[in-house]
Amino acid sequence: MIRSGPDSDSDQAEAKTTPKQAEVKQADPKTVDPRSQTVQSLVRALNIMSILGEADGPMSLTELARAAELSPSTAHRLLTTLQQERYVRFDSGTRSWYVGVQAFIAGSGFLKTRNIVDLARPRMRQLMDQASETVNLAIIENHEVVYLAQVECHQMMRALAPPGSRLPLHCSAAGKALLARMAPHYVKSLMEQRGMQRFTAATLTTLDALEADLEVIRTRAYAIDNEEHAIGLRCVAATIYDERAQAIGALSVSGPKARVTDERVAALGALVRQAAAMVTNELGGTAPG
Repeated sequence: MIRSGPDSDSDQAEAKTTPKQAEVKQADPKTVDPRSQTVQSLVRALNIMSILGEADGPMSLTELARAAELSPSTAHRLLTTLQQERYVRFDSGTRSWYVGVQAFIAGSGFLKTRNIVDLARPRMRQLMDQASETVNLAIIENHEVVYLAQVECHQMMRALAPPGSRLPLHCSAAGKALLARMAPHYVKSLMEQRGMQRFTAATLTTLDALEADLEVIRTRAYAIDNEEHAIGLRCVAATIYDERAQAIGALSVSGPKARVTDERVAALGALVRQAAAMVTNELGGTAPG
């Protein structure tokens, strides 16, 4: 959305966050009271999720059972329950287990404890000053891009995406920046679940077209929304990473096509990539090697 009018009273808006955090001691599945079968099963299932999440790729039932120190029958029972809730996914062709989409969604909630908005705010203001365009901070939630914060530029015509606004992944710069860091099977699963609705003539509506764009994004380290969601609006975004080099959010610069010209896109890409790298560093994160 593009808004025309005077500057807002505040240059910074942000989504409501809950400051309270709870520190939970990790349980050892081998020391849980055996009389508490419900708790024991939960701890074992979470242990399986941790093993699968830290693995370099999919794992077989035998590998998971061995790593979790469980019998194959117990491991299979837990995996089946996790599969029903979409926390894991089974490939019948390779007989392998993968982390599921719901696990990624649940993991996105970890951002709320990282105070990412407060850490990103100074860099967002700096980026707005450099680019003279509106700057956004976004994450993925429920298969969509959700904007957490925005610093509006001082232009009469400017992009507007209030905190809490949602956009589809496949046609937003922030969404594509985050998709580019997901495994291809995640991307395929997300697109199959949500679909790839057309909003403009430039919207990518096939998985092949999206995957080709994501490959380019990985190479240049920033994504472009070239009027793919709204005619006349362009956006450039780069990814923020955590300490495990996992994508946890994105910074984006948005503005009218008349100002975000072909000649400016590369320069804006460099600026937003630098700002995202600074936020990553301040979060204690690291970009993929």
